[in-house]
Amino acid sequence: MDSTSIAQTEAASQKAKRSRVSGIDRALQVIDYLYDTGSAVGVYAIAKAIGAPLSTVYVIIDDLVEKNLLSRNRDGTVWLGARLYHYGLAYGRSLDFLNVANHEMHDLSRLAGETVQVCGRDGDHMIVLAMADGPGHFQVASRVGTRVPLNWTASGRLLVGHLPEQERLDLFEHCAKSSPTGRAIIDPAALSTAASEALKTRISIQAGESDYAVACVASPICDDKGACIATISIVLAEQKIAENPERYTAEVMASAERIETVMGWRGHS
Repeated sequence: MDSTSIAQTEAASQKAKRSRVSGIDRALQVIDYLYDTGSAVGVYAIAKAIGAPLSTVYVIIDDLVEKNLLSRNRDGTVWLGARLYHYGLAYGRSLDFLNVANHEMHDLSRLAGETVQVCGRDGDHMIVLAMADGPGHFQVASRVGTRVPLNWTASGRLLVGHLPEQERLDLFEHCAKSSPTGRAIIDPAALSTAASEALKTRISIQAGESDYAVACVASPICDDKGACIATISIVLAEQKIAENPERYTAEVMASAERIETVMGWRGHS
């Protein structure tokens, strides 16, 4: 392919990309206009308001109605669809959860006198969602946004403990990795069993698996269906958890239960 053909191909690609972005922008303009208006509106009025060709707006609205992002009334006017409502509810629940978890996280940090983290799952990794530093000089390497393989951490096992056994096995088969300390379990069957048992007992402890001399004791935060959507954990010196495991397990389990109670999730089996 000569340089002219390459340039033409690249130009066509850029044009297609701009076209896709423009389509998204138009869809957002339609949705924003309906939101600002606060009531169902006809297609002609929408096209005039956003300054788009009527034919273009018809195509966009038909597509949005088909995907349940908009709903069409008998008189032809359109309004926001049920799918947007469900997205809004999900977003609202996430905000509520993080607010509740953040409050509990700081309370637990003061009670335990240690660093406390709220963690979630990001594909094959555990990710730190929020963190309250302990009052002491013990330094924790993992900060908010840190991602580590699921098999390295107490929280990582809990986060997949509710999955069907075969799904857990398949997951650990491709995502389990050796840790810097060499102490993290990498056998998929052992990890799958550990994950299931940890969720049943609502406690998971790891010591020195991801970082030298660092331990973590975590408890699951489960939704109303029993799925572990996040964890709350105390991160502390390995020696401390060895000396008094009962204290830290009781504290972190109580915090997880309080979060679930506030969120209305304690009815799960």
